[in-house]
Amino acid sequence: MSLYWRIFSLNAVVLGLATAMLLWGPVTVSVPVVLTEALILVGGLAAMLVANAALLRWGLAPLERVTRLMSTVDLLRPGRRLPVPGGGSGGGGGEVGELIRTFNAMLERLEQERATSSARALFAQEAERRRIAQELHDEVGQSMTAVLLVLKRAADQAEEPLRTELEQVREITRESLDEVRRLVRRLRPGVLDDLGLVAALTSLTSDFATHTGLRVTRRMDPALPALSPETELVLYRVAQESLTNAARHADAEHVTVALRRAGDAVVLTVGDDGRGLRAAREGAGIRGMRERALLVGGALDIVSVPPPGTGTRIRLTVPLPQEAQI
Repeated sequence: MSLYWRIFSLNAVVLGLATAMLLWGPVTVSVPVVLTEALILVGGLAAMLVANAALLRWGLAPLERVTRLMSTVDLLRPGRRLPVPGGGSGGGGGEVGELIRTFNAMLERLEQERATSSARALFAQEAERRRIAQELHDEVGQSMTAVLLVLKRAADQAEEPLRTELEQVREITRESLDEVRRLVRRLRPGVLDDLGLVAALTSLTSDFATHTGLRVTRRMDPALPALSPETELVLYRVAQESLTNAARHADAEHVTVALRRAGDAVVLTVGDDGRGLRAAREGAGIRGMRERALLVGGALDIVSVPPPGTGTRIRLTVPLPQEAQI
């Protein structure tokens, strides 16, 4: 039954019952209207309105569910669908069922398009990071290394107090070179390509603890199965962004980074003892982590450690490839 005929039938039932009560009931209308008759008519009208409202609410309930889902849908949390009334994925449910099927199909298409566009954007971002890191390493790094050598020769041949000043300039240049190398590692972790994910996360956490002063505890499973380069890169970037958030926003003193296998999945957990999640709105960093998780079919959960205000836990669960699920 279409939505039009459903609403028409509901109203016809209410009006038919009211007409039957007037025709065959003991109620009559006098001129002028008697108080008791007026009370009966007003009560009947109220009953008709209540019945009509209840029946219309029941008839339009699927539309309300579609409206609620439309207002809360988030393409970074895929998989939410509305059940089709009376027909599943077939042809049942009338116009409401057709609307829900169309909406579910639209969500499916948007999620696929969002995943494809996000993948292109993130791969382009990684390529650009790789290019910048290579240029920093080859151009800036080598130039600063040459400057250090020239400063050393000049300092060895100079007399005081010029030698002291040259040594100070040399030290500043060395610190700048170390900072360039650190930026290169952040842009493109070479240890990830050379030694694997566990070594890369160990290097990342050690560098993080050195530069922030926070205590970092590592719990790495050494017997992890082989992962694709894309999966390793996603796990590394999520850990990197989580540590950055802990240092910038959480006011934490201690951070724990754990990587383990859980059944047919690999789970990365980053927890801190900071102030927890207070804002309902997610920033660009968290949404970027969710987009990365979708690239490898993973799920990202971000929760405050109970009691509220005592820390945040970020958990990324990534399914293993079929050949590793043995």
